Amino acid sequence: MASSYPTFTLSENLTSAQIDFFNTHGFIHFKNFIEKSTVASINQASKEVQRDWINADIRKINGVPIKYGTDLDGSRIVQRFAFINQHHKTLSGLLLDPRISALLPLAGEDSRLGTEEKDGMVFNHYVNGPDSSFTKMGWHTDGLRDIFYGGKLNPMLNVGIHLTTQNPQNGGLKIIPGTHKQSIYQMLFRKKYFLDNKPDRDEVSILPEAGDLTVHDGRLWHRVAESSIRGEESRRKVIYIPIIAGKYAPKNENSPTVFYQRFAGIVK
Repeated sequence: MASSYPTFTLSENLTSAQIDFFNTHGFIHFKNFIEKSTVASINQASKEVQRDWINADIRKINGVPIKYGTDLDGSRIVQRFAFINQHHKTLSGLLLDPRISALLPLAGEDSRLGTEEKDGMVFNHYVNGPDSSFTKMGWHTDGLRDIFYGGKLNPMLNVGIHLTTQNPQNGGLKIIPGTHKQSIYQMLFRKKYFLDNKPDRDEVSILPEAGDLTVHDGRLWHRVAESSIRGEESRRKVIYIPIIAGKYAPKNENSPTVFYQRFAGIVK
């Protein structure tokens, strides 16, 4: 397992070296995308949305189940927000940064930010405590989603904005570079979706600092490893924004729950 790889700086235009690296490996890591003050503002916004959703006992947003959990002090928290960009201006405003739009060519022509599609902007909050229920996520590819949505396999990238600093003991995102070029058979059967969380000899650990931005191709095999640390030091927060192509398919409050999301309980 490796964790050493080159990092880059994101501007309003990608360089040829950045494009080549992403096309070869299926991921890229940009340092210092947002300042610490912006990280704090985003965290505060998520707490405000969390308060509103808990008070209203919100179970789904646009058909996507909301994952709740228990914090270290025993309080109820939201551990996976869907479409959070639609519920706070701080989060929707983040998407106006032209550097995010600069990433669109990585998904090819006619790509767009999926702010109204798939699960929208997702906010994940992991913490490893006595009553935690969202500490890891098994091997999977996001390309499989298109099959469940009844469409063809289209490019889908995950833009991650990291709100906590990661070290090897924190677990976190693991990817298998180059698997975005695999066959459909390998995409379907290389791993047992979500059930398998074992380390892979070819996996790479993504180790961002708070404020960093990463992009990984949804067709890559990837997982979220459980932190070996318990308590406050295990806390991890990250936003994911999809970049997608293909037919525009927005969701709304009347959208049905996709089949695989009915079994979200297997995803810890």
